[in-house]
Amino acid sequence: MSAAVQQLSPILEVKDLYVNYGGIQALQDLNLIIKTGEVVTLIGSNGAGKSTTLRAISRIIKPRSGQIIYNGKEITRNYAHAIVKLGIAHSPEGRRVLTKQTVLDNLILGAYCRHDRLGIKSDLELQFQQFPRLAERRNQLAGTLSGGEQQMLAIARALMSRPQLLLLDEPSLGLAPSIVREIFEIIKKLREQGVTILLVEQNANLALQIADRGYVLEAGQITLSGRAADLLADERVRQAYLG
Repeated sequence: MSAAVQQLSPILEVKDLYVNYGGIQALQDLNLIIKTGEVVTLIGSNGAGKSTTLRAISRIIKPRSGQIIYNGKEITRNYAHAIVKLGIAHSPEGRRVLTKQTVLDNLILGAYCRHDRLGIKSDLELQFQQFPRLAERRNQLAGTLSGGEQQMLAIARALMSRPQLLLLDEPSLGLAPSIVREIFEIIKKLREQGVTILLVEQNANLALQIADRGYVLEAGQITLSGRAADLLADERVRQAYLG
């Protein structure tokens, strides 16, 4: 992480966040900070609350209490579509592409909050440049794509809203190792382009290699945080998550 990143004010702050699913407490007293230009990763076992954290930030689910502050303004009670308009995009676990729509239609949907036709057209071409396989399949139904291609589409669709903050949920899930490497090269390029990223990833080793900082989430609580390099070297993290 550069000195410039360290000096920037947070783009996102999550303070004392609690989330319930029915009678089950999924997150409790969760606090995290992301600064502009960072890649921050959340690691933890299945069911720890990682995806729930992203869903709460994007307001797919409603927190019970706490604060979510984006660019200095509280957004805890905003609707999901308003969150996208503010500059937060969510690429969900499982990709969730519209399988009966074309690649092009999926990408256009990602820009539904925008009204600048020329800008949207320009960004479509940009995504096709960044994801050449999508360009080759622009008129193909999304449901006929491979898992890796669907993941690329999910990321490209999120980028169509021109986010300042990109929430990536399990981008490597279910993909072959060669495709996982390709997806992580894409994440590296996005980082170089200045996109701030909050990454949830089952492959903790890969996530920490690409991140500036990380948080360890256990049973809905942050139990450890720090520079990604320090977490990679931490014996507790190595034993629990790095094999």
